[in-house]
Amino acid sequence: MKQNGKWRALHNNVYALRLLWRISPSQTIHRAVMRLLGYFEWLFYSAFFMRYVIHSLETNQEFSSIMTFLGVTVIVFACISIYGSYVNGKVFPITQAEVYKKLNLKLFEKSGNVELACFEDSEFYNKYTLAMDKAAEQLMDTVENIWGVFFGVIASVVSFCMMFEVDAISVLFVIFPIIGNFVFDRKLGRIDFQRNKDMAPHNRKIAYVNRVMYLADYAKEVRLTKAFALMKRNYREAIQGVAEVTKKYTAKATIFHWLRVQFTFSFIFEGVLMYGAYRTIVSRTMSLAQLAVLTSMMVSATWILIGFTESLVKAFKNGLFVDNLRGFLEHQEKIPEDYAGADPGDFIGSIEFRDVSFSYKDEPVINHLSFELRGGQTYALVGHNGAGKTTIIKLLMRFYDPDEGEIFLNGRNIKEFELRKYRALFATAFQDHQIFSLSVMENVLMRKGTADDEEQVVQALKMAGIYDKVTSLPKGIHTILTKEFAEDGAVLSGGEYQKIVVARAFVKDSSCKVFDEPSSALDPIAEYELFEHILESGREKTMLFISHRLSSVQNADWVLMLEHGKVIEEGTHAVLMQKKGAYADMYEKQAVNYLAQGPAEMEV
Repeated sequence: MKQNGKWRALHNNVYALRLLWRISPSQTIHRAVMRLLGYFEWLFYSAFFMRYVIHSLETNQEFSSIMTFLGVTVIVFACISIYGSYVNGKVFPITQAEVYKKLNLKLFEKSGNVELACFEDSEFYNKYTLAMDKAAEQLMDTVENIWGVFFGVIASVVSFCMMFEVDAISVLFVIFPIIGNFVFDRKLGRIDFQRNKDMAPHNRKIAYVNRVMYLADYAKEVRLTKAFALMKRNYREAIQGVAEVTKKYTAKATIFHWLRVQFTFSFIFEGVLMYGAYRTIVSRTMSLAQLAVLTSMMVSATWILIGFTESLVKAFKNGLFVDNLRGFLEHQEKIPEDYAGADPGDFIGSIEFRDVSFSYKDEPVINHLSFELRGGQTYALVGHNGAGKTTIIKLLMRFYDPDEGEIFLNGRNIKEFELRKYRALFATAFQDHQIFSLSVMENVLMRKGTADDEEQVVQALKMAGIYDKVTSLPKGIHTILTKEFAEDGAVLSGGEYQKIVVARAFVKDSSCKVFDEPSSALDPIAEYELFEHILESGREKTMLFISHRLSSVQNADWVLMLEHGKVIEEGTHAVLMQKKGAYADMYEKQAVNYLAQGPAEMEV
């Protein structure tokens, strides 16, 4: 790892320690104490305890003094055990719940505050998902590991000093586990990294097949086609690929694993034992007590060194997680949801796009667009797919800001307003809507409802043309939608869900109502009825809607025809039909689908 990478990993671990300290100082302190006591037990038993007991027996000390020492030792370690049980049984469960709550709230608040473009940026979204994935567990594990490194260094130095005190030459044997862990273990780590990298495409294919085979979304196609055979073929190919990658690295990994085991365990254990036996039996320059302490310290030093090495390696791995978490939490929003600007009021007199341009992932979508909407009027945006209609709505909602140009509300740049209050001026129903696993009432209100809200919800559902369906549900407007968490939840059709979403715009008392393809999943009759209600609800309010069916925009006060991000025609339906331009051509082509059945049938 490069030097800057090491420093980055160090800074990230320090960041994790500070973050957990701010969230739960108790969790941080107790994890440190538990690690410290763990190393203390290793060193005490392997060095001081063994040395004292054997030396006391060799020098024929009084039995009472030995028993006193043993009694004090038992009491001390009983207290340590009680403390460990208390921490693991009470402190950690309580503080872990606190960490879960506070860290997830931080992440949720941040995810709710970053601009929409972040979720469409694959690099940022990957960082976000990695930060969210078991964030609390990984944060606590990272801090636990930090204390492992910190106290591991101290314990390693102390154990080496104790071995040096017994016999200076014996410390040289510590070189073997150092080589085993820092040389061969790192080589094994590189092999594992490269092997996992080579396996990644095959593992992704295996995961995809597993996902397809258990998700209900694919069940019908799998049963009605021969897709299962294709999935089975892909699965076998992926398994074969994993086997080939494994075979490719097996020989090299086996050699380095053998060398690691020999250097980390065999050479030091057997070497120290043979050396100690020679000093004790042959040259008689080492006492039995020294031999017992030396062998015991050898075991402790080896395991302490292994634990320290593993903690050190893990610290660099954890640095990657913390880097994602830190990058997400420290992200500077371009359009922060909590932006505090001017109060826009509750009246819309005008909305103006002035020479607005916008590109999505370097692809121009809006090109020097200019138009003005007057308050209290109904406007329709029409055009072919990719004309920029929905992008205009997203710019108006400030999900994005223009690359060039400005958008004005009542003559003032919308960037100057407090974002939440500005958005409160609009009631929106988007084509790419989402239904939540909540009651019908909560899905319409998008908040917790009260008894006083029921009448408004019922009226909104009636206007959306979905009330009769809702009354047939087991609990009416209080029925849970989807079966995500409720076995008795209601599953509706796409068109019915779309009507629920439209009801959201109906129920909200706002100055402007925005409908993005509100009838895309509806049949022509339901569409006609819906637009009648949309126009009715929009009286004395500003109305802006997008529709791919031009028959539904005839009663709009003003129609804007877009192409390649520009307004190419605008006017009333009648005026645009008289122009016989792009709008009239599109309208007539759509009308053929209705007129093809013949005048007699049309009358019927």
